[in-house]
Amino acid sequence: MKDKILDKLFEIKEQSLQKFTAKLIPNIDQKTVLGIRTPKLKQLAKELFIKGDYQDFLYSLPHDYLEENHLHAFLISQIKDFDECIKKTNEFLPFVDNWATCDSFKPMIFKKNKNELLVEIKKWLKSEQVYTVRFGVNMLMTHFLDEDFKVEYARLVANVKQDDYYLKMVVAWYFATALAKQWESVISIVEQRVLPDWTHNKTIQKAVESFRITKEQKEYLKTLKIKEKKQ
Repeated sequence: MKDKILDKLFEIKEQSLQKFTAKLIPNIDQKTVLGIRTPKLKQLAKELFIKGDYQDFLYSLPHDYLEENHLHAFLISQIKDFDECIKKTNEFLPFVDNWATCDSFKPMIFKKNKNELLVEIKKWLKSEQVYTVRFGVNMLMTHFLDEDFKVEYARLVANVKQDDYYLKMVVAWYFATALAKQWESVISIVEQRVLPDWTHNKTIQKAVESFRITKEQKEYLKTLKIKEKKQ
């Protein structure tokens, strides 16, 4: 089945899209990028899931191509049993090696099992693997910034080790989104400047660029920017 799926991926790839996609994900080998539009991958995942013709593919890790990883994420995202979905998620996360696969990985069943999901998120945030941690931050941003928000979740993100560029970016993204949704609770964290300077300033930049932040809030955030040290 893996070979049949790979044949299908080669059938729907677009050479003109390959270089464009590869440039967006510079940390992976460009030869591993086929160039396939996301809607086509999601449609293929839906068809495979309905037929049940995907189990062998989920066991064929690691994959050779970026789009195989995307497809893998889209397949897991359709699993309706929470325990099975978590099992497949944890099997897959160590093989996620780029922001695009990580950020497109959004299992639907998670929103119905938030207490259990939170237990897993706390584990992911402690991982030594960059994209497992990024996935954990993404899940907090997706499921715990509205009615289920607690300021302690924002502090969990603030405590993430941020040596990697893609981790610093997702932490900044999280806090900019949190400021838009939970200003009263999150602004104090920004005021305390608990984030590394680069991430702190990137948070402010992203928040100021947001349409969901008021003009007055943007002006105040600008006063909190940390001046870069002269070399």
